[in-house]
Amino acid sequence: MKILKRRLNKKYYTKRWKDLQQYCSSRKTWPKALQEADELLDRALKKRHYKGKTMGERLVTAQHDLSENEVVWFSHKYCQKLEGIDVRTLKKKDMLRALAGFRQALRDLGALNHD
Repeated sequence: MKILKRRLNKKYYTKRWKDLQQYCSSRKTWPKALQEADELLDRALKKRHYKGKTMGERLVTAQHDLSENEVVWFSHKYCQKLEGIDVRTLKKKDMLRALAGFRQALRDLGALNHD
């Protein structure tokens, strides 16, 4: 039996995505951008009724619906490592890879358009 997945409000997710991109302009605020992207993806997972007590559990439940599952896991784990880290040690390529993973997952879940 397939569970009916709820549609997401693309306007809401698109606005939140554009808002968090403002934090990408400075290395100091990269962690904020990634944290907000992680929270946005978790919200989408919850709204789509993926089961799990934690975001990690919800990602496992959603893995067959995510086209870039490994990159999404990198994104989530990278975001978790950012607490208390010196922002000067962050690499732009890692931050961009993490954001791309979050964006693709949000697209796969129907929260953002494929443009």
